[in-house]
Amino acid sequence: MHRYAAKLLFQFRVDVNGDPGKRRLCEERIVVFEAKDAHAALKKSQRRGKHAEHSYSNDEGNTVYFEFIGILDLLELGIECDEDEVWYDIRERMLPMESREKLIPPDHELNAIRNGPKRRG
Repeated sequence: MHRYAAKLLFQFRVDVNGDPGKRRLCEERIVVFEAKDAHAALKKSQRRGKHAEHSYSNDEGNTVYFEFIGILDLLELGIECDEDEVWYDIRERMLPMESREKLIPPDHELNAIRNGPKRRG
């Protein structure tokens, strides 16, 4: 098994009278886990992101959707990273879900996939 870190992008979308607005708070979350190879790590990362989605009502009675946008990066970890390290960033972005094609790189450009051993078959 190999250790991986996936940088996941989420958005908080608040529905106010049917208007989700354009400027949304976003969370960049890095999760660390084990997988047999980079492709298995990619699938595990995608499942983890979808599983984290949820919604709730805020203090004003508006529905807040916490939505998985995609994977910003995927790294195979070596000796440079301690087992207990986790870090993340939260920032505002304009229409992150609508801009996902620009924000989220294709799977083949993620670091662990691009630089890892090539898959057979």
